[in-house]
Amino acid sequence: MQVKLIIAAIKPFKLEEVREALTSIGVSGMMVTEIKGFGAQSGHTEIYRGAEYAVNFVPKVKLEIVVAESMADQVVQTIATTAKTDKIGDGKIFVLDVQSAMRVRTGETDADAV
Repeated sequence: MQVKLIIAAIKPFKLEEVREALTSIGVSGMMVTEIKGFGAQSGHTEIYRGAEYAVNFVPKVKLEIVVAESMADQVVQTIATTAKTDKIGDGKIFVLDVQSAMRVRTGETDADAV
């Protein structure tokens, strides 16, 4: 059975809501990393101690979720629906094929490892 890696960059305050939604559809785990990036949002200007400076990178959270191919569309739709605020910078979602996966403890592979 094919396995997919879903990478999503979302707004940090949406993390818990997205985690709850994914858990409710059967996602059993994910990796989360705090990241910074820019896209259409392309940073902004802030004033600190009276001096104006550009903030070129915006804080985001990166989710990495490995699921069986049969679940991938549902996971993507759940993230997209839950993370959406209708404002610029809501994020991106990428889906990649996973060549192989292994659970270290048991040696299970591919879909059994997820």
